[in-house]
Amino acid sequence: MSNSKKVLVVEDDPDCLDQVSLLLERAGFEVIRAQGRAQGEEALMRTRPDLAVLDLMMEEMDSGFVLCHEIKRLYPNTPVIVLTAVGSETGMDFKTTAGDAQSWIKAEVMLDKPVRPEQLDAAIKKLLAE
Repeated sequence: MSNSKKVLVVEDDPDCLDQVSLLLERAGFEVIRAQGRAQGEEALMRTRPDLAVLDLMMEEMDSGFVLCHEIKRLYPNTPVIVLTAVGSETGMDFKTTAGDAQSWIKAEVMLDKPVRPEQLDAAIKKLLAE
């Protein structure tokens, strides 16, 4: 996959931020890295991403949801993938396929951590219609 699309990656775990960013860079994306919600919000003021990959729980338990809502407010057509370890940590299950969940989650895709590279790649290809 070779392209020049911009992907915003927001993650408070430096190792996960590096892993996801490296995967996307190897796929040919221009990656905008942000370590946490505050940096993510700053990045959104500087550039419009073609896609965003967000951690769910960062500085606050709902940081990923809040940032997702901000992206959709600023750039309604920008697809968002949320990565989360909530399921393994709490047993809670967030799915974006149900209509009511989609209305408040705002992300097109939610993937459980640790995310497999092929899983993330497939979601990105589908969202960007590649």
